[in-house]
Amino acid sequence: MSPSASPVTVDLKQIKHACGTCSLAELCLPMGLSKQDVSKLESLVASRGPLHADDHLFRVNDPFRAIYAVRGGCFKTYLVDDAGKEQVLGFHLPGELIGLDAIWPEKHQCNAVALDTASVCELPFGEITRLASRIPSLQQTMFRLLSRDIGDSHTLAGDLTAEQRIAAFLLSLASRLKARGYSESRLTLAMPRRDIANFLRLATETVSRVFTRFEKDGLIGVDRRDVELLEIEKLRKLSHQSPC
Repeated sequence: MSPSASPVTVDLKQIKHACGTCSLAELCLPMGLSKQDVSKLESLVASRGPLHADDHLFRVNDPFRAIYAVRGGCFKTYLVDDAGKEQVLGFHLPGELIGLDAIWPEKHQCNAVALDTASVCELPFGEITRLASRIPSLQQTMFRLLSRDIGDSHTLAGDLTAEQRIAAFLLSLASRLKARGYSESRLTLAMPRRDIANFLRLATETVSRVFTRFEKDGLIGVDRRDVELLEIEKLRKLSHQSPC
């Protein structure tokens, strides 16, 4: 690990400024804690970064020590099969958690790599759970946070057309960004088309063709990796989703 990627403890003011929309904000800054308890919690939260494109946060079978919340940038989680073929499992945006699947086996079940310049907040799981056992309000908040994030996970499954899969993918990104205070209609796709295609189990050419068709039909506007959702309701209808 390079020196720039080493965990560095950050103070509470930094956390409040950088993580106002983060999914860990209510865990790092829970209501009802005494100043002493907040100080204990603050001492456990660390910042790692910057990580650059292709830098790994963790790899398969690395020991599980912490849960990570994305502060900036975007991460991809993936596996590589016995034939050397990559399988993209998901993309993780600012404010989202990485590493929850490693809690039970106590080792990471996939690889997590930065797609662009990124940073994370690191919560050492063992120390956080020990502290939570002494602070009931923190324990309740942590369980609620873990449950909610697992419930928020979205898998594109079923017998869907390429158009339905891509519409649902774009809407999922938009919904996740909106929930954290970002624009619902303007997306910057850190992931290349081949990764989107891999995640959706489509050919890269198919993804490019559908993007072009959506743009021609006025559903989206595309400028390289910047995508604007021009007709969100039509995209919802296409993907058979109901408004949130």
